[in-house]
Amino acid sequence: MIKRILSLLILTLLWHKGWSQDPQFSQFYANPLYLNPALAGGALAPRATVNYRNQWPALSANFVTTSFGADVFLPNYNSGIGILVTTDSQGLGNLKATDVALQYSYQIGLNEVTSLRLGIQGGFSSRTLDYFGLTFGDQYDNGGLIPGQPSADPFAQGAPNVFYADFSGGAMLYSDWYWAGVAAHHLNRPNQAFSSLTDARLPVKASLQAGLRIPFAGYTFLGNEIDKEKTISPAIMYKKQGKYDQFDAGLYVTLEPLVLGAWYRGIPFKKYAQNINNHESLVFLAGFRQDKFSIGYSYDLTISTLGAGSGGAHEISLSYVFEPLTPKAKRTKSSKRQLSCPKF
Repeated sequence: MIKRILSLLILTLLWHKGWSQDPQFSQFYANPLYLNPALAGGALAPRATVNYRNQWPALSANFVTTSFGADVFLPNYNSGIGILVTTDSQGLGNLKATDVALQYSYQIGLNEVTSLRLGIQGGFSSRTLDYFGLTFGDQYDNGGLIPGQPSADPFAQGAPNVFYADFSGGAMLYSDWYWAGVAAHHLNRPNQAFSSLTDARLPVKASLQAGLRIPFAGYTFLGNEIDKEKTISPAIMYKKQGKYDQFDAGLYVTLEPLVLGAWYRGIPFKKYAQNINNHESLVFLAGFRQDKFSIGYSYDLTISTLGAGSGGAHEISLSYVFEPLTPKAKRTKSSKRQLSCPKF
């Protein structure tokens, strides 16, 4: 009985709170469509990406997030289109989410060295709350739990769910050696509440991405050298959603086919409460790029109050870029410049 009362209390809180923040990926550039809709078509060719993240696997309330993206660049229209499917599951409570979004971006060549990409996104989302796998009195007899026996308890008659539309936008300014972008997700602030009696608006998530691409001595970006990239890329990302914000700062070292990276996530001088600091994690990355295929693995070492005992976070990314729809020689001038940001 006590377990059931506690479960009811937790469920009630979840009904009111729902999901207040988006899942995050440490390899944010390996999931470009999730990061910023302006990056749709950024590979200047058809591209497919898969990202998997398991956060706090040592805890029962861990988060497992999977994302699949596909996008293509249409050189005759200087445009990119993409589709993004993201699923997220919280271990405790089986709170599940599925998001499907379509994206469109337009690329503008501002001058010989600088381009601007503008993107929009429209999608459809669902949230479902399962009941912790609870069992009820009418599912038992003298021998214990009856396998496959349904319950007539009203509380067991299916999981609540909610559906809503979601809209986002973004922009990215870049050249061969720098990039700077902004994105705003959930511009319409959809209501995620499971009950019509409550209002749980999803806060707008605003983010800023920026960085430099610095070649090693002797690297000119000309000819076939682009297939043997040797660069250092310091990068930052700031994101804010509701009253919470985070800052990522780090460095990528690319010695193709190898990519190594390390960065810090948090805001060390800011506290959300007296005993809650904003140190989140140290992230370490190892990636491999060969021709059109990329694979990366990263580990988040938790440095918050949860500690390393949470299991940190494991993340795997896969990407494949297909042949361009139009041969390079036939591309328009404004569509020749690829995005300079990292691939992981």
